[in-house]
Amino acid sequence: MDLSYWELKNWFTNVDYTVVGSGIVGLHAALRLRERFPESKILVLEKGVLPQGASTKNAGFACFGSISEIIDDLETHSEQEVIDLIKKRWEGLQLLRKRLGDTALDFKSYGGYELFLKEEESTYAECIEKLPFINGVLKPLFKAAVFAKEENRFGFAGIQQHLVFNPYEAQIDTGNMMQALLKNAVSANILILNQQTVTGYLDKGNEVEVALGDFSFRTQKLLFATNGFANALTNAAVIPARAQVLITEPIADLVIKGTFHLDKGYYYFRNIGNRILLGGGRNLDFEAENTTVFGHTEIVQKKLEQLLKEVILPNQKFKIAHRWSGIMGIGARKNPIVSQLSDNVYCGVRLGGMGVAIGSLVGTELADLI
Repeated sequence: MDLSYWELKNWFTNVDYTVVGSGIVGLHAALRLRERFPESKILVLEKGVLPQGASTKNAGFACFGSISEIIDDLETHSEQEVIDLIKKRWEGLQLLRKRLGDTALDFKSYGGYELFLKEEESTYAECIEKLPFINGVLKPLFKAAVFAKEENRFGFAGIQQHLVFNPYEAQIDTGNMMQALLKNAVSANILILNQQTVTGYLDKGNEVEVALGDFSFRTQKLLFATNGFANALTNAAVIPARAQVLITEPIADLVIKGTFHLDKGYYYFRNIGNRILLGGGRNLDFEAENTTVFGHTEIVQKKLEQLLKEVILPNQKFKIAHRWSGIMGIGARKNPIVSQLSDNVYCGVRLGGMGVAIGSLVGTELADLI
């Protein structure tokens, strides 16, 4: 980089804290650092034009797990681990709402639903059977029953008789959320530089040298909030997971309202006004979707369109308006990684597809490691 004296002085000199990633985690970390260290110089580096990854690309679900996801998690995690994870997601959502406000988030408490395809008879039966047990597990946290059976009043086709309803789930406007977070960061005198890729770093014990291609600068502390792109940073404890999404043109007289889950969360859809947003399908080809490359595949897009035509909007005409993808960070365990990597380097990653729910909390915990 060919930088002037002024650019070096104002952006890259006497930097106290450098955060890599300007998504939900990175900006919450920066804002928490400002609260703790009011006079510090905080720099956020972002490799994209906008937050690259999932923060501006997610579906806008304010959720903490459908009933089939929770039952599935109990197969690989202890009951207490699952409770702690749901508690963290719930607390994270409250922290996000407190920081930005429901108006800025366009927070809508329509509730969430899980539907089960006709061929998912055993999964459906298990969820209905275990519904009282799961409600009992979650009652100490929510002080009421979370899940309940509900009739199909949305006109879905090819599904089991009942949906499972969760009144605590809501939807937000992802773009509004990130714009509000960015405004908060700028108002807090946090410097944000886009299209800056960290190519290396060296912890020297008393400071960290950070490389941006052929240019390097020094910072007292370095915090990584790169989630799905943190594979090398965490020795493969984070696996990238691409999520493909589409959205329809406006649909006349659309009765679907809320957030909806299918197949243990591998598919998800919601209304945005009178449009339908639908995403998922990485379970069709895990190997291909465990990538940091944005894009679409025919197998996933065909399945999404099939679900729209046969299940979600049967006997209704629709047109696809737009398609996109985002990169999540997942792993063998569902809990996020918030840890110190060396004397002056830290990371908050592996959000497990729950960035909206736990991003604010992970960012705060990341800043509090210092």
